[in-house]
Amino acid sequence: MATADKQGLGDSNASMHGRRRFLARASAGAAALAGASAWAQGKTPGPPSTVTTPPREFGPGAPPTTYFWDPDVIAVDPSFNDLAQPNASIQRLWTGAGWAEGPAWNSVGRFLLWSDIPADRQHRWIEDDGHVSVFRSPSNNSNGNCFDYQGRQIACEHLTRRVVRYELDGSITILADRWQGKRLNSPNDAVPHTDGSIWFTDPPYGAQLYEGTPDPAGGKSNRAGRLNNRLGQPPGVSDARQELPTQVYRWDPSGRLDAVVADDKVPNPNGLCFSPDFKKLYVSSTGPAGKGDIHVLDVGADNKLSNQRVFTDCMVDGVKCGPDGIRADVFGNIWSASNAGRAVGYNGVTVWNPEGKLIGRIRLPEVCGNLTFGGPKRNRLFMIASQSVYAVYTATQGAAPS
Repeated sequence: MATADKQGLGDSNASMHGRRRFLARASAGAAALAGASAWAQGKTPGPPSTVTTPPREFGPGAPPTTYFWDPDVIAVDPSFNDLAQPNASIQRLWTGAGWAEGPAWNSVGRFLLWSDIPADRQHRWIEDDGHVSVFRSPSNNSNGNCFDYQGRQIACEHLTRRVVRYELDGSITILADRWQGKRLNSPNDAVPHTDGSIWFTDPPYGAQLYEGTPDPAGGKSNRAGRLNNRLGQPPGVSDARQELPTQVYRWDPSGRLDAVVADDKVPNPNGLCFSPDFKKLYVSSTGPAGKGDIHVLDVGADNKLSNQRVFTDCMVDGVKCGPDGIRADVFGNIWSASNAGRAVGYNGVTVWNPEGKLIGRIRLPEVCGNLTFGGPKRNRLFMIASQSVYAVYTATQGAAPS
């Protein structure tokens, strides 16, 4: 299962890869013996996984994963073995959210931040002892989060229909809440650029009772007017309604806000990320009005986008693994959250090489909504899946800060 040695590497790396090949073969041999024994006893062979009966346990008291390769980390193509980390298992770090979203890694504080949208709060997981606490409440039903290149938190707020930046002194700066005089829909996900700009998506998902507040009577998400948009909300906050198409925006440090991807190009844009060289922008299209695929556009020197094409339709074995949050690694591979609904074994993460070919999958027992790379070496993949937070070490690194 281990890959062949790469040309040009030193003897130490060759030795390491040789050791991996030996361990992989030994593990495979042991698995075969265990399988033969299990068959002899009338039992189903193989380690428990998300698709076995009974399924694998992920809780704190679950049996340890003692297999050389985690049974739910799947190499669809041999090249994925260079990205997956042997002898590293998927761990569930925490559970208890209503709908978790927006993971972001703080490199200085060494903590993971994420949103629990319906609970109207943000949580923090601290690496040194695994402690989880409420980081911010209320959060205005925040969804996506990231840290810019100056270490400041950027948050996309559903309730207030805006993107904000938390300054290092604790104050809050509103980066964007209107375009051409009209209120934004519900900013969803954001990524920083090295030029200081922030790029974000603006689908309509915050106009739901569960994740924000519906439009006032007659609005797009409340046509019949039977929903009371003011219940449980501060005065005036919930009176805005959807006025704009769903688009991708670029906020410039000068304060200028430009729509860079129109609704008719990528309907209901959701997750987004740049390639490692910032020459490509990837955007996922989701929801009933979306296409359930990932698009890629070329980024010009003037930040103008061109040459839009479908990167992947996110079909795996005939199953639509609907994308959501996406991230690039340093080699240009795209790691996408996967929402396959009730197709057990297809929720989790799909991994695509720069040409759009599926090379790997990570199976989770819950629908995965978002992900990010973190940890001190930025080689740990944090997966935010429905009610829980999962993590697994990889043999690659995220291309940019969360």
